[in-house]
Amino acid sequence: MDYLKCVESFVRTVTCGSFTAAAEELGITPAMVGKHVRELEARTGCQLLHRTTRRQGLTDAGQRFYQYGLQILATIREADGLANHLYDNVAGMLRISAPVTFGQRVLTPILSRFLQQYPGVDAEMVLTDRKVDLIEERFQLAIRIGNINDDGIVAIPLPPYRMILAASPEYLQRHGTPLTPQDLRQHHCISFSQWRSDHSWQLEGPSGKLEIAITPRLMVDSGEAIRQAALAGLGIVQHSVLTLQQDIDDGRLCPVLPDYLPPPRPMHLLRLPIRPLLPIVSSFTDYFLQALKTTL
Repeated sequence: MDYLKCVESFVRTVTCGSFTAAAEELGITPAMVGKHVRELEARTGCQLLHRTTRRQGLTDAGQRFYQYGLQILATIREADGLANHLYDNVAGMLRISAPVTFGQRVLTPILSRFLQQYPGVDAEMVLTDRKVDLIEERFQLAIRIGNINDDGIVAIPLPPYRMILAASPEYLQRHGTPLTPQDLRQHHCISFSQWRSDHSWQLEGPSGKLEIAITPRLMVDSGEAIRQAALAGLGIVQHSVLTLQQDIDDGRLCPVLPDYLPPPRPMHLLRLPIRPLLPIVSSFTDYFLQALKTTL
């Protein structure tokens, strides 16, 4: 039994005056309208319509249920209208997470321009270098650097996160400049614990791919912290071009082994597999992907 169809058939029969007229409005047969009304009577345990060969009318129970039926159908129309409004308008709260450096340098200006274009949108941006849980932490979108192991998550590829090795001039003056990847074994290295925990760095150079075992002087789970450690002269850091390029341009850091670069790290925009997508999510996704073409 489809309860809503039964209610709608009954209400239309009352307002139209007959099964035949109700059937024409509903696009079904008069017999189906009669069946729906009988099923409704069976469910309520009450006769709702007086039926004769010439006319039909409401019983006392039918008159009362007719009022309830009007309210039920009006509530459904109101709910449908709310859903349509929700999915037709770019408005509401957008909650998004990103790694700290990427969020500060790339996401923030793009999101700020998006908010200016869509005044009905508010946003909460959480910048953290840890992997967030979209479901438990109620994120609609998240930017993830590294491999994706989340089952059921929609992962939209972004431009790869380019990497580089660098150290401060003071460190290189004290400890010398490595000339080959193998020289890294004798140097102080600063490692980002979120990426690998086996104390090895992967490099790509003229001789192909290499994996060099290192002994980190410092392991830390913050990208900004390892940048600061490199600026303080602690050792050689492996980090993103996005994070270190300005320091290199200004002379605070120097590239190390420029012919041997760490492979770019994959980067994705993550969202939950919800259909249909809210306009606020689909609109920002399209805006963000377009903006990245001129940013990275």
